[in-house]
Amino acid sequence: MTKVVEISPTTRHEGHSKLTLKVNDQGIVERGDWLSITPVRGIEKLAIGKTMEQVPKIASRVCGICPIPHTLASIEAMEASIGCEIPTDVKLLRVILHAANRLHSHALHNILILPDFYIPGTETKINPFSKEQPLRSVAVRIFRIREIAQTIIAVAGGEAIHPSNPRVGGMYRNVSPRAKQKMADLAKEGLVLAHEQMEFMLEVIRNMQNRGFTDVAGKEIPIPRNLGYHNQGVMATAPMYGSSSLDEKPMWDFARWKDTRPWDWYMGEVTIDLEDPSYPIGGTTKVGTKANPRMEACNTVPTYDGQPVEVGPRARLATFKNFTEKGTFAQHIARQLEYPNCFYTILKCLDNLDTSGKVLADHIPQGDGSMGWAANEAPRGTDVHIARVKDGRVLWYEMLVPTTWNLPTCSRALTGAPWQIAEMVVRAYDPCVACATHMIVTDEENRIVAKKLLQW
Repeated sequence: MTKVVEISPTTRHEGHSKLTLKVNDQGIVERGDWLSITPVRGIEKLAIGKTMEQVPKIASRVCGICPIPHTLASIEAMEASIGCEIPTDVKLLRVILHAANRLHSHALHNILILPDFYIPGTETKINPFSKEQPLRSVAVRIFRIREIAQTIIAVAGGEAIHPSNPRVGGMYRNVSPRAKQKMADLAKEGLVLAHEQMEFMLEVIRNMQNRGFTDVAGKEIPIPRNLGYHNQGVMATAPMYGSSSLDEKPMWDFARWKDTRPWDWYMGEVTIDLEDPSYPIGGTTKVGTKANPRMEACNTVPTYDGQPVEVGPRARLATFKNFTEKGTFAQHIARQLEYPNCFYTILKCLDNLDTSGKVLADHIPQGDGSMGWAANEAPRGTDVHIARVKDGRVLWYEMLVPTTWNLPTCSRALTGAPWQIAEMVVRAYDPCVACATHMIVTDEENRIVAKKLLQW
């Protein structure tokens, strides 16, 4: 007999979300709904009427973990709308920022997922904050990788969190030869650490893959070989940076995207009739509680060619590197494989960077209202910003962020998993749920179930 269990909120990722799961008598998920319950900030609405210089700064505030992709995708959406071509050295500096942000984010994700895994050869789950070796040295290495990445961002971008140097038409300033050398020295140090961290994580992930079970609140839970598998497609625009509508061969197609309301995707009202008070942390939702995912979801459901898609490291490697593994562990493996390439990319860009080169376009048009888009391959997947700019002001703005793409795909990937490890499937997508929140839901009094903040 099908029962409903709810995990709210989900943990060890950015933002607030929940899982509403229909499970069979064996506790296996028959249908899963993963949805955002993060309050809306209304970034897209705030953008209307603002100058094209203001909007990227506003858009970057949607997240403190991946502000670089939002800054760059927003700026380049403006440039695509107005038809502004940037100098070569601008692109190099932006790629440096992009690669460094991916490093910082991947390292942070390692901290968040490690408690799901075991020290290889033992029955001890990993506490990344343990003072005992070898975990102490692992934590130190992770934080040093993040420190290196954030320092590179601060040098090239002005600030580590919300960089002030990128602007529509280029950058405000180039870096000095001394700053260039500092970034190169940091990247060389980081490259060694990245290889070490990649090898450690791959060993940990493969060990978990071969265990066949895990402990959750004192219960031995089986791990299916196909954990996190789904039949949806993947989407990626580049192995490292991204694409825009200005490209000779754009890697994303506006016409193939369509937004769907939560009402059309998620299950309706259900009553929770399965509860586990021992589930970490604080137990699952109490029996008798009403849940209504289609009413509670604060995310849209974007589709590409009419279907949800997976974005992120596995999608990038599957698209550009012939990576064939699938599922939760494949997502983790793909993420670790990106570590060294980020530092190699930074070093290559620095080799080609002319510190006396031009970093501002000769002419910055003010726009005629044409639509332009830019896709940035953020740490957790394809981040698409779409804009219409006229006379220097934004007429229309849309953000299609990675976790928005992944929410419906992950929901399908939950099928077949024991419900107690559903959060493991979620965490493999490295969710940034705050970025994915773009809906408001009104009460029955207004007779509107879900209202999109901005319509095309």
